[in-house]
Amino acid sequence: MSVLLLQRIQACLLALLFICCWPSATLYSASVPPDKEYFDIVKSIDLFSEVYREVSKGYVDTLNVSKLMYAGIDGMLRTLDPYTVFLDEADSGELDELTSGQYAGIGVTIASINNMCFVTSVIEGCAAAKAGIKVGDKIVTINNTEVKKSSFDEVRLLMKGVVGTPLILRIERNGATPFIAKLMREEVRVSSVSYSGIIDGTGYFEMKSFGSRSADDLREAFQSLQRQSKEKHVPLKGIILDLRNNPGGLLTVAVDVASLFVNKGSEVVSIRGRAPGTAKSYVTTTPPIDAALPLAVLINSESASASEIVSGAIQDLDRGVIIGERSYGKGLVQSVIRISYDNTLKLTTAKYYTPSGRLIQKEKEAAHDTRKVLSKAPVDKATKVFYTKAKRKVYGNGGITPDIQIAEKAVSPYISELRKKGMLFLFANTYSSSFTAMPPQPIDRKAVMASFNEFLRTRQFIYTSESERHFKELKESMKNASVEKNAAWVKTAGLMQQEVDGLKAQEIAKEFDNVAEVLEQEILRHYSERLARKAELDHDSVLKKALEVLSDHRKYSGILHP
Repeated sequence: MSVLLLQRIQACLLALLFICCWPSATLYSASVPPDKEYFDIVKSIDLFSEVYREVSKGYVDTLNVSKLMYAGIDGMLRTLDPYTVFLDEADSGELDELTSGQYAGIGVTIASINNMCFVTSVIEGCAAAKAGIKVGDKIVTINNTEVKKSSFDEVRLLMKGVVGTPLILRIERNGATPFIAKLMREEVRVSSVSYSGIIDGTGYFEMKSFGSRSADDLREAFQSLQRQSKEKHVPLKGIILDLRNNPGGLLTVAVDVASLFVNKGSEVVSIRGRAPGTAKSYVTTTPPIDAALPLAVLINSESASASEIVSGAIQDLDRGVIIGERSYGKGLVQSVIRISYDNTLKLTTAKYYTPSGRLIQKEKEAAHDTRKVLSKAPVDKATKVFYTKAKRKVYGNGGITPDIQIAEKAVSPYISELRKKGMLFLFANTYSSSFTAMPPQPIDRKAVMASFNEFLRTRQFIYTSESERHFKELKESMKNASVEKNAAWVKTAGLMQQEVDGLKAQEIAKEFDNVAEVLEQEILRHYSERLARKAELDHDSVLKKALEVLSDHRKYSGILHP
């Protein structure tokens, strides 16, 4: 290791030591005297420095000293929670994209299927759409670099770049001559409202993220549906805000989104941390776009963070009905701290609480915490009662429990395997190339399924059922026991194989309608992503329950004012 590098390491450690020596109440826990913790900090930095120096100088194999330091930081943070993380320069840029909802690109989503790079969605009005790129197109080269053997991350890196720089793609499309698309990277802004429309007289809004413009996106979508309803002289009967599978985002944006539906001056969320002065209540400061229309918020086990802030506030303020599954339980506040060399520290500094006082965070046992870094925090018991504004009972234990619990339809192992192997997408791609115009609705499911089964045969798709896996394990264990040639076992194994094959055939046959349904949606997506989403919503049991509740004034009022 060079002397210059050692000097830089020592300088960094001295700077860190200076920061740690600076008197600050945020460094001390309530139970440890300041002088004791001060000594522990100095001692720990000294130990870390010494271990790093010795490993860097003397380890048997050549080391990447930068990555070794990063690994040490990652290991330290891993003992805290999954959301306190160190981000290097590249990851810091991606964080900016997630929180802003915009990035430099051409407006496509890509996926690796069978080691090939396919376009899976195209944003209207962006460079890719203007160049005629469609869902299902295969990207063969990027700026003359072949991508067939490249990893997904390598392809993403080739696609990314600075606004105003060129991107040349060689595209292959089923049934068409390969062509070259010459594009210019531009600022791409993705709307947080991925779908909106009027369904049975009710305004439906699906939000997939909470970016810096989410509240504006939702306001604009709502106003657009209001105009549509006025043109048809049919007023909206209610509002459905779909936050399922929404991982959340910015705290302030969650407050802005909630403010669209609750009265000005309403508390949406409060935060509390260890450091003095971190406790804060967030109150709406603008009038709502609507505070009277019946409202339903849809959540599931993947609704987290900002999604839980919004749904928790709507529930605690008795503004609307929450429908679906218990939410994820991610109620930690991350402060984004910019540190040296364009790196970022995403640090948990506080926890979220709903207006009734419920802790959103679902506390989990720390895995392999042999060092006992964290003192155990008090947890709200599932039986602990809190009260909404109208004195309804709600319960703690993390996450938001819906007023009406209804599980989404589970995806079968067979359909999961079809998706994983890309069979649904690849068939829809082949099917759509045979019909330049969208096929008439409804699609002939029997004919499509017959073609699909033939497609699976030619692609040599193999599905291994759970019973097959268990039977293979049994045969392997019998082989190890040296009885696989025993006449009685051979006969029994043959009969068992027939039974397993029969069960597998029955499992696949039972999935006929479900496979046809998702196949129809995938085919439609190759023509219109909006129509595909509409077809999906037509079979959505949670959405149907929300429409049922909002159309029944007595039932809706009975939930909010029992």
